[in-house]
Amino acid sequence: MHNFNINRRRFLQGTTASLALSTFGARGMDLINPAKTLRVGLIGTGWYGKSDLFRLIQVAPVEVIALCDVDKNMMAGAAKLVSQRQKSGKTPRLYGDYRKMLAENQFDIVLIGTPDHWHALQTIDALKAGANVYVQKPISVDVIEGEAMVAAARKYNKVVQVGTQRKSTPHLIDAKTNIVDAGLLGKVSHVDMCCYYHMRNNGNPPVQAVPDFLDYEMWTGPAPLRPYDGLPHVRWWRAFMEYGNGITGDMCVHMFDTVRWMLKLGWPNRISSTGGIYVQKEGKSNISDTQSALFEYDGLTCSWQHRTWGTPANPDYPWSFTLYGEKGTLWASTMAYDFIPEGKGEKIHKDVVYEKEKYPEDVTEPTEPKIELNAAPATRLHMLNFLDAIDKGSRPVADIEEGHISTASCILANMSMKTGRPIVYDPKKREIIGDREANGLLQRPYRQPYTHPDPNKV
Repeated sequence: MHNFNINRRRFLQGTTASLALSTFGARGMDLINPAKTLRVGLIGTGWYGKSDLFRLIQVAPVEVIALCDVDKNMMAGAAKLVSQRQKSGKTPRLYGDYRKMLAENQFDIVLIGTPDHWHALQTIDALKAGANVYVQKPISVDVIEGEAMVAAARKYNKVVQVGTQRKSTPHLIDAKTNIVDAGLLGKVSHVDMCCYYHMRNNGNPPVQAVPDFLDYEMWTGPAPLRPYDGLPHVRWWRAFMEYGNGITGDMCVHMFDTVRWMLKLGWPNRISSTGGIYVQKEGKSNISDTQSALFEYDGLTCSWQHRTWGTPANPDYPWSFTLYGEKGTLWASTMAYDFIPEGKGEKIHKDVVYEKEKYPEDVTEPTEPKIELNAAPATRLHMLNFLDAIDKGSRPVADIEEGHISTASCILANMSMKTGRPIVYDPKKREIIGDREANGLLQRPYRQPYTHPDPNKV
């Protein structure tokens, strides 16, 4: 553990700041100055890997000592940006194999921004190397990977924060505190969750030669080796189940995780799902373009729906969740929330918090145009909570176990869609009750020479 010297600094303004402060604890809202500079490594230097790293640099003195990526061009660009952003001005050491990076350096923190099929192995190896880990969601591509990641975090006694930063989003913290916890909804017995973004890449590019700056074998890792048909890490990989779990695994995990946090929910009792490729059949993508899923609890159902075609049910909330209570309804997204009471009560609306004045680099950095401005304050808070948990030896707000429940539930929904049957998962026995075929899907086969992690042997 580190001895953190805390310098008080206002992080947000107004009542939302007070709520965030009470949620994270006094220290979680401060700029953290460790007694020694934290040594940081990043695996995966693409869009969100860089975004996470730069938010960390903004809130705590760190030294980024190494970067790893299989794309030499992307990594070189990231290294230049890091040298400009970090206080020392130094350029990190560069690696094409994360295992070599972990072996040759000592890290306090490793950030993982690689595609989903690499998350489990890289997280577990970083934990074994003595680092605390910040890993992007979803944490895994199969359920047993997630079980192994939780087991490793506990065995090596390290903090693992998952990038489900909705729990650190100021206006959603406000909604949880002032709407849900305050009892304005009353008993909640149904939740709708949705994503209607047209985000399914459905191209049909030709097979081509692998460019010399890309290690495609290493990029593929334990996943099946598809014929190379363009840079997979520039959003193309999300179109394939070989590397992830479709839009349910990508987008439902955020909303379902937030709903579970707001309503204090654990594992669902039963999960069922239907869907498929109903409209966009012309391209290579093998993820569903239409899917519904149901996560059942005692006295509560949580419903998910995505379509990558057509219009959203509510244009103001195209990616969102809706809590239906006996006293009112709460619509919420990354951008806003609206509380609509039953009867004559007062409606409440809150918008996303931006910090463009406090952090001008959010908007002035020309080489990082893809920054999600609405997510930047949440990611900074998420990083501060991560650092605070490292300091205290406590569980962060998006602890790996919570990330596993949310991720695995989405994976189980896909398994239900595939088998055509509801799924009842027992996390203690790590098995699906009464379904041998479904149990065979809990662990994906790994490509040689990679070995699938075992929760009992991490």
